[in-house]
Amino acid sequence: MTLIDLDQSATTAVRREVLEAMWPYLTGAYGNASSRHALGRHAADGLAAARETVARLAGVRPAQIVFTSGGTESDNLAVIGLTLGAIAAGRGRHIVVSAIEHEAVRASADYLARWHDIEVSVLPVNNSGLVDAGALEAVVRHDTALVSVQHANNEVGSLQPVQQLGELARAVGARFHVDAVQTAGWVSLDASVSPELSTADAITVSAHKLGGPKGVGALVLRTNAPLEPVIHGGGQERDRRSGTENVAGAIGFARALELAAAEHDPTTVARVSADRDAFIHAVTNSVPGAHLTGHPTLRLPAHASFVVPGIGGEPLLVALDDAGVLASSGSACAAGRDEPSPVLLAMGFDADTARTAIRFTWGVSTTQDELTRAAHLLANSAASLRA
Repeated sequence: MTLIDLDQSATTAVRREVLEAMWPYLTGAYGNASSRHALGRHAADGLAAARETVARLAGVRPAQIVFTSGGTESDNLAVIGLTLGAIAAGRGRHIVVSAIEHEAVRASADYLARWHDIEVSVLPVNNSGLVDAGALEAVVRHDTALVSVQHANNEVGSLQPVQQLGELARAVGARFHVDAVQTAGWVSLDASVSPELSTADAITVSAHKLGGPKGVGALVLRTNAPLEPVIHGGGQERDRRSGTENVAGAIGFARALELAAAEHDPTTVARVSADRDAFIHAVTNSVPGAHLTGHPTLRLPAHASFVVPGIGGEPLLVALDDAGVLASSGSACAAGRDEPSPVLLAMGFDADTARTAIRFTWGVSTTQDELTRAAHLLANSAASLRA
């Protein structure tokens, strides 16, 4: 049975070109980038080249790229590091996050509240999963240290008005962090190309969401905002993130980002978006009661999420898996928990309906035929579970 992978917001396959770029640094040039001998110098050169590539694609200087172990660490470094850095520079002990942020952001905010006496304001969202700028304007203050809002929600795909939200944060002198894990690759990280990112002080990116390896990501620092390290040790990454650098991972990350930037041109994005809309239409017309979650148009190009009242999300996932369709019931980082999605609860869904959530996400190589077949198998699976 040929599998149809529609769970690519959880992770993606490592591309052959990425593996080929990494291989020399896993074998011949495997040295520690901090070592002064030949192998170490080769590794350091590779790391520098990867940093330059990521910086070029993000429209910043190489010194503004902090390599990390992935999105979760980058979110922790941004939320905790920028907040503590701002406080050390004289800002107040107040931060703002949205109600539907990734768990890494929410948990970092909770940590600051518990251990550093930080006041946390939580922005509500509407039933499409969007933050209203007026809600931020109502809570942001002249002593606010940080505002953190994701570019796109991983569960429902809605794209946030991050440029406008960042302008409100900047107006009071607060730092603005954007988690762009889900949009990197689809949207350029370069603010001259993507003006919606022009107000961000820091941007989170992860390699394995765009054809790169797991275990590596970056925090892109677009300004010189003070940043306190979260991981302490040998002072790597300009004293901002200690630990032996994952040279091969960084090289794979840079190559994956480079490939995604070249392939996600406007024509391709338009095609994928059209396939998404056709898939949504097919599902809502063939699965009784299926309701799209997230904004109908302001959403990721390859993302469709639904609730199907009366059918549990987990049984539907099992039925689809048996039929050869890989999907998800929500965030992969919170999978396996018998709890309704906090994202859907924040959007106004009741707990029972939230437990019926199912998410489909794909990539540029996914065909229209695969999506048509997946919609058909979803309808069959839903009907059999209702029988």
